[in-house]
Amino acid sequence: MSVTKIEIRPGAYYDSVVLMHLQRALTDLEGVEDAGVVMATPANCELLADGDLYPEMAESAKSDDLLIVVKAENETSAAGALAQVDALISARRSTSSSTGFRPRSLESAVKNLPSARWLLVSVPGRYAADLTRKGLSENLNVFLYSDNVSLEDEIALKKEASKKGLLVMGPDCGTAIINRVGLGFANRVRKGSIGLVGASGTGLQAVTSAIHELGGGISHAIGTGGRDLKKEVGGATAIQGLEALAADDQTDLIVLVSKPPSPDVAAKLLSTAQTCGKPVVVNFIGYPAPAARLGNVYFAVNLHEAARISVDQTGSQPLLSAFNRESPGYLRGLFSGGTLAVEAVLALQNILFPLYSNVPISQNQIMANPMQSEQHTIVDLGEDVFTQGRLHPMMDNDLRIRRMRQEADDPDTGTIWLDVVLGEGAHSNPASELAPVIQEIRAKTRIECIVLIIGTSDDPQDIDAQAEAFRAAGAVVFFNLQETVEHIAARHILQTAPSKQRGLIEDLNLPFSAVNAGLESFYDSLIGQGASAIHMEWRPPAGGNEKLAGILAKLKG
Repeated sequence: MSVTKIEIRPGAYYDSVVLMHLQRALTDLEGVEDAGVVMATPANCELLADGDLYPEMAESAKSDDLLIVVKAENETSAAGALAQVDALISARRSTSSSTGFRPRSLESAVKNLPSARWLLVSVPGRYAADLTRKGLSENLNVFLYSDNVSLEDEIALKKEASKKGLLVMGPDCGTAIINRVGLGFANRVRKGSIGLVGASGTGLQAVTSAIHELGGGISHAIGTGGRDLKKEVGGATAIQGLEALAADDQTDLIVLVSKPPSPDVAAKLLSTAQTCGKPVVVNFIGYPAPAARLGNVYFAVNLHEAARISVDQTGSQPLLSAFNRESPGYLRGLFSGGTLAVEAVLALQNILFPLYSNVPISQNQIMANPMQSEQHTIVDLGEDVFTQGRLHPMMDNDLRIRRMRQEADDPDTGTIWLDVVLGEGAHSNPASELAPVIQEIRAKTRIECIVLIIGTSDDPQDIDAQAEAFRAAGAVVFFNLQETVEHIAARHILQTAPSKQRGLIEDLNLPFSAVNAGLESFYDSLIGQGASAIHMEWRPPAGGNEKLAGILAKLKG
């Protein structure tokens, strides 16, 4: 009959990799059927219970205790396995690169490695924010691998870092590459001139690896952590990373990769990208691209295409668009074609925020009142609310003319965008009615009028004559959606000089030097890549007793 024995070590702390190896080593011992080695948190104890490895005697273990459980064929095998725990831990330690001096405080670590400009944090989440705060106080940039850091702490830490010209990558940042040195789960790639910013760890790995295989190279790959592009965080690290790479002489092209960001953050990121002065390749995974290209910004439909475009474009001259320096006001799109209106929303939602419509793609785009535009607006005037008792706007221009004048009277309007659909059944000469209104608006306001004409040279309305009439009235005329969107993007994204982030750029390009706190494997990886590093012998404050740690912190304060 199997025998289960446990050992509880109060306040003992080992990183999760050490515990994993210890558990595996115990399981490999003769006579041992199964083993569990965990910090005795409720979640870990529940996992042990699910595996039939949580006897009643383990219930006395506290969250900050090390719990070792061995199930063996007999009493002798179980007791013998527990007796070998210290030897197995020592054997694991002897294979690590971090067998030299291990400072017990961050202050001591920095004193012993004065070249350090980075701190790698992979300690349990409830301690990670405090350690990151200490790193910032020591003027260190932080690679924050730990998860379970509160959103409030993330926001506060990133604000503090920005004030000091430092970078916080994370929390829950799994991948980064700084000046050829991979952090976390990075791949070995050649040095080059392509910089990356990524809110997706495996996404960064996929793109950097593909760039390497395609013959390109990486200057830096800045991870942000998965929550950075949430509305509450505002893309703080992503924008800081974009600005730094834009001003970095070693970076010629930037790749931006993320899971779908919140719409307002997407607009901020694309605004930063379009004004950075360098080509930028964007892949918001699962998010519809507004076009194949908008000025200097290229949109990729998948990770490998992002890599391919970046390698193809490396070395090309920066593509700068002409931007309005004055506020251009809001866009008001007045559409007769429902599908065209939906396409317009899809194309612009990554660029303009907030964007409202009566044919919304997401809930936050729903108009409160289709009869009244608010901020950037795309309206399908062919919807039922407008067509009851009247002809469709492809045949009758009256409703659209009324709405054009309404928008022109709004001091917030900067651009009026019309689609004009030609062909059988459509109005026989739409320019004859719409062009005079455009001329009227242009004469008394600074509003730009854009006309997107859909038709062919064989249509009865004479497409060339229609275009000429609209141009004569002062409109800007296009014949496809992509060119129209490119023009709108150039007009409505204001050019702002990005922060040069000079201190951060210097830190990126210095020989990599870091303090590691948490996973010893991260330290081993740094040393294996030729970086300068010191491993900090981190332990939970007050042995993990949070009440006592609070008292000590107050006394120290």
